[in-house]
Amino acid sequence: MKKIEAIIKPFKLDDVREALSGIGITGMSVTELKGFGRQKGHTELYRGAEYVVDFLPKLKLEIVVSDGQVEGCIEAITNAARTGKIGDGKIFVSTVEQVIRIRTGESGEEAI
Repeated sequence: MKKIEAIIKPFKLDDVREALSGIGITGMSVTELKGFGRQKGHTELYRGAEYVVDFLPKLKLEIVVSDGQVEGCIEAITNAARTGKIGDGKIFVSTVEQVIRIRTGESGEEAI
């Protein structure tokens, strides 16, 4: 099993969710966060004063999938979240040793 963490632009969430649903991924967690990478923030004008916005709003998606679903999941996220501009985000993949569904006690891939 793998855990896929994707950092995306907030307005791309619906596109990514639909793309994942289209390949059979039914569950995910979404967290609002702020951050920056190469984008390095931007300047804004507020009441005549210019100021720097260092941290930009982003969303982090967390999805646990079986090993066979990883490539399809990555492709769906990449295609749906891409705008072609700086700041589109990143995808991180890590190994999950065990999953347990609290309600039923199921473990492993049955618990996903």
